[in-house]
Amino acid sequence: QVQLVESGGGLVQAGGSLTLSCAASGSSFSVNPMGYYRQAPGKQRELVATITTGGSTKYVDSVKGRFTISRDNAKNTVYLQMNGLKPEDTAVYYCYARVLGIDSWGQGTQVTVSS
Repeated sequence: QVQLVESGGGLVQAGGSLTLSCAASGSSFSVNPMGYYRQAPGKQRELVATITTGGSTKYVDSVKGRFTISRDNAKNTVYLQMNGLKPEDTAVYYCYARVLGIDSWGQGTQVTVSS
């Protein structure tokens, strides 16, 4: 398993922006893909965005056009730029990374969007 260290998150007003980052370490194999899930109170965890080492991205429909995921392959670090935040984006965001078919998870970071 790789170790994932997350940063970013916090409290922001609706319409504001936040950037999350997540650095993976501890693996000599390719970390692919990387991404973020989120879990709001009383809801199931959902995939927010993923990105491969080749730069291919996927987003859940609710964040398309507002969130942008990117990565620095040399640093095994993924970034989630979140713009136009809405109260419904409030959740704990978890970074994840896959190495040799095994998923690892970050500790989670709280994102709270006030109306």
